[in-house]
Amino acid sequence: MVFSIALRYLRDRQGAEELAQDVFLQLYQQFGRIESPAHATWWLRRAICHRSIDEVRKRTLRPRIGLESVPEPADKQVQPDPLLRERLRKLVGTLPEKARAVVLLRYQEDLDPGEIAEILEMPVSTVKSHLHRSLAVLRGKLRKREVCSA
Repeated sequence: MVFSIALRYLRDRQGAEELAQDVFLQLYQQFGRIESPAHATWWLRRAICHRSIDEVRKRTLRPRIGLESVPEPADKQVQPDPLLRERLRKLVGTLPEKARAVVLLRYQEDLDPGEIAEILEMPVSTVKSHLHRSLAVLRGKLRKREVCSA
């Protein structure tokens, strides 16, 4: 009876089984208060109805999504281009000293501009300017080489 009510209300076999188990556990904990078999039946019906209503409310607020409905994540691990990496290394080497230091600390050491400013003892705005200009120079040189190569 308990499982049947939960199943008809939830329309989800697994959820109904879990809810029925919870209600029977709750009955076991309240067993000293149950006065007769009729009282137990009434108590079970009342408990499963209330728990089913609560479960439906919870599901509308936080819907359950099964793993089978979630798409498999795509493999985003792209093999790096060794030629491009070497070309970038050489291009970064052509930058002025401070700009090169800023670029290396930002992209090789993964430091934020505040940390770089502290290390190089320069204002954060200068670090950001160096980054902005250096990236523009590097992009320009890469495009120029790509056009020459093509």
